[in-house]
Amino acid sequence: MYSSRLILCLTTLLVLAGCSTSRSPQQPERSEAEVKAQVVRLLPASVPDRKGWAQDIYTAFDAQKIYPSTENICAVLAVTEQESTYQVDPPVPNMGKIAQDEILRRAGKVHVPAFVVRSALQLRSPTGKSYADRLKAARTEKDLSGIFDDFISVVPLGNTLFGGFNPVHTAGPMQVSIDFAQKQARGYPYTVDGTIRREVFTRRGGMYFGIAHLLGYPVNYDQPLYRFADFNAGWYASRNAAFQAAVSRVTGTELALDGDLIRYGSLLPGTTELAVRSLGAKLDMRNPTIRSQLEKGEQLDFEQTTLYQRVFALADKAAGKPMPRAILPGIVLKSPKITRNLTTAWFAKRVDDRYQRCMKR
Repeated sequence: MYSSRLILCLTTLLVLAGCSTSRSPQQPERSEAEVKAQVVRLLPASVPDRKGWAQDIYTAFDAQKIYPSTENICAVLAVTEQESTYQVDPPVPNMGKIAQDEILRRAGKVHVPAFVVRSALQLRSPTGKSYADRLKAARTEKDLSGIFDDFISVVPLGNTLFGGFNPVHTAGPMQVSIDFAQKQARGYPYTVDGTIRREVFTRRGGMYFGIAHLLGYPVNYDQPLYRFADFNAGWYASRNAAFQAAVSRVTGTELALDGDLIRYGSLLPGTTELAVRSLGAKLDMRNPTIRSQLEKGEQLDFEQTTLYQRVFALADKAAGKPMPRAILPGIVLKSPKITRNLTTAWFAKRVDDRYQRCMKR
């Protein structure tokens, strides 16, 4: 009995260590040479410049004080392989048409007539070609982003009319959000080549910000699968989706398990907040307190709030067993680049398969 409990405890510690980003006292210090050698071994033999990849990955871990465990390295490699198959600037089929359609769609949303956009795209760019011709020839997101950098800075009223229309929102070998990278730029260990946007298109920048998005926040998950889902859906989406499931269990309200606890950017309550408010008497909490604690949904500390603990206490009682504290969010992926019916759960499981293969290697 004692040995069984000991094995169970050790197994639990190992699982949790696999989701941790900082070094525990039981884990040894790892030298730069040791880490880079392991990355080189774990990268597919077909990847060119494996030593260069290893250097950029090590630098990202070191600069962000993330422990380069085998688990963390394999998590990074699994996401990179899934997102780009180790291509720094992966090509996108039909990029030119996708871009033009998206530009016209976005222009229409802010009431800019299509003929105004098409006329502007016929103007000659600094390369001598029209912007429309360059769009047709675009093969990668870097091509497209460069076209818009020129367009916005050169065309009269370009920034006023089209500054927000750049359809490139993710980039690099880990396809990290450019907006996220711009918010996380403090501490970036390299000299910035013009803008953070341009850095994300490089291997060093794409890996640095991708690793920050994947591992740069603390979690209490019992398996990395949920980090992979969060990489796609946003920090703590898996934890928050489980909270939504608990709320749904207690209230009987069908909720979208998307990880969004409030309507960000609005003071009006969303469906999850309204459902929680309906529990106000059972929770012994008033609406302003509920709102303020739901606003912590993008932090680990949300799990320490009275709201989180009381909702799960009610849900566990209703279920007759502990409800899960993390589940895969039910999100359908939407993007001009996506032509199939894909979900966050599909993405997380595909990455997890690659992660498991990496760990076996």
